[in-house]
Amino acid sequence: MAFTMHSHSGQFCPGHAVDQLEDIILHAISLGYKTIGLTEHMPRYEERDLYPEELSDPQASLQALPPRHESYLIEARRLQQKYASQIHIIIAFEAEFIRPSYTPLVQSLNESPFVDYFIGSVHHVHSIPIDYDKATYAAAVAAAGGSEERLYEDYYDLQYEMLQALKPRIVGHFDLIRLMSEDPGRDVRQWPGVWQKIRRNLEYAAQIGAWLECNSAALRKGLDEPYPGRIISEEWLQLGGKFTMSDDSHGIAQVATNYSRALSFLESLGVEQVWTFQRQNHLEAGETSKATLNDVGVSLKDFRQHFP
Repeated sequence: MAFTMHSHSGQFCPGHAVDQLEDIILHAISLGYKTIGLTEHMPRYEERDLYPEELSDPQASLQALPPRHESYLIEARRLQQKYASQIHIIIAFEAEFIRPSYTPLVQSLNESPFVDYFIGSVHHVHSIPIDYDKATYAAAVAAAGGSEERLYEDYYDLQYEMLQALKPRIVGHFDLIRLMSEDPGRDVRQWPGVWQKIRRNLEYAAQIGAWLECNSAALRKGLDEPYPGRIISEEWLQLGGKFTMSDDSHGIAQVATNYSRALSFLESLGVEQVWTFQRQNHLEAGETSKATLNDVGVSLKDFRQHFP
């Protein structure tokens, strides 16, 4: 059984992704996916949170985001019902935690009966994107006092605030901070302060029962290991933590990209299963009340049959 718990489309993340959501689902079906979590990015609400391509008309960009999210939920629900016999569609969104004031915004979006879960992610530090390009990453380093070590500390402090405030079922790309780093493969234990914060966050995530995603997008972006890397993954497993599986695709071409390598990575860690949700379709699920989600373990052996 193959699945992803993290995906995006160009239809609802224009400029950030490509392709229509329905076409992506059809491609996932063709690859043998049995479950797909749809997780379009949540709206942003302040001009300072817009990306460069959104700044030509900032107010128009901001005004477009909330109704686009609502349109996404309606379309996702339609597709969930249309393809129910072919693929298990779970509707979610990727939450932003740019600053603590995003907490009530995420909680409000999560109240929709359409929404089954959300991914808790951090993409900004000091309100600056840390995964957009080298220039914005450098600006984030400067905002942290000119030190990558301090930026890492600030990232994991903000992530800890996110974990405490939102208590997500799934934590998105736990160590995204390394993507634009001068040395993305460094052993972060060389920075004792950073490592202490990582361990703190992992312990808290385990305490609240969150899953970390083994996110293969890191591989297509040129990193040697998925998110999170080996050192953090080993620590997570020692805590009894569970992994889910995500391609974090941004279009048809990226669905299941590098899944074989990601599975090999998990196998090398001794992981035997990854986890997903089974949505219980009771009478009013997704209409007036949320569906019940059951945790389902999928053996890597079964997953591997689709990606030898």
